[in-house]
Amino acid sequence: MVFERVVRARSFVVSSVLSSPRVARVLVALLLLGGFLGLGSGEVGLAAGVVVLASAVAFGAAVLAACLVRPVPPHRIRTAIRDREQRTAFLPQRDPDASGRSRPRAPGRLVMTAA
Repeated sequence: MVFERVVRARSFVVSSVLSSPRVARVLVALLLLGGFLGLGSGEVGLAAGVVVLASAVAFGAAVLAACLVRPVPPHRIRTAIRDREQRTAFLPQRDPDASGRSRPRAPGRLVMTAA
């Protein structure tokens, strides 16, 4: 029962992706690109055809993967941002002797500097 629903949902996603005008435009552009590369000119044309076909398959796989992936819940995004902020809060203080970093000065009398 659950498997049938998943298969039905995936077939709906695939059919809706393939019937969208944006995907049709991209496929037409790939076909035109293949025509300009000379698909009928021997071995070079065959290689160009393979490249165009491989790019079309890769594009279709990327679109399908983007449609099938579940969105990340907002609370997980907030948690990840908060965790990263807490991890990097003390990052500049890890190595005070690193090159390019000025030495911290102790509070005390003022150092005479050129104005």
